[in-house]
Amino acid sequence: MPGPPARDTRSLLLRGAGLVAIAVVSGLLWFLIRHDSTPDGPVAQPPAQNTGKFKFTLVAGPAKTTDCVEKSYGKTKAFFQDTPCQSLVRALYTTESGGAKALVSVALVGMPDSAKAKALKALTEQDETGNVTDMVKDKTFAGTGTPSVSGADAAYSSKVEGTNTTIVLADFYAKHKDKDLIESIADDALRLSADLHP
Repeated sequence: MPGPPARDTRSLLLRGAGLVAIAVVSGLLWFLIRHDSTPDGPVAQPPAQNTGKFKFTLVAGPAKTTDCVEKSYGKTKAFFQDTPCQSLVRALYTTESGGAKALVSVALVGMPDSAKAKALKALTEQDETGNVTDMVKDKTFAGTGTPSVSGADAAYSSKVEGTNTTIVLADFYAKHKDKDLIESIADDALRLSADLHP
């Protein structure tokens, strides 16, 4: 009676080697997928209006120009006639806090050097020296009950970063009064200039 057929040892070894190779390749692919060595691309930064104490909503602008003489008044206009700016970007935002709504003007002025940027800041900090014309004052923006952000009750804040001067004006809608709050809003709005670079 014939015995069992002889096993093909070579065929079994090749099959086993093939399975091992498949297992190694699968494991290597899984490792590469789980441990991607390529660096992450740049992460998009959130707009500046969402990163601080108050949340700001853009309602007008950004409007860009290089003619700061046309978009200024008072002694500030005379300053620009002697010292032309390189760029001006203006925008309007609204924000709300405790039921009070405020309108905020942000102007980013690019000057030829940091000394002139500081001189502009020092000038606009003083009373009765004019300013960069905000988008309400020049009627670029209009709406029902829009406050005059350049009026007597408006809050002012400014900063210089390199050759750029940021000027903020803010006031409440509906004649609301809260000096500390509106000043806090104006100070917080300085960061919005990060969204306005030309």
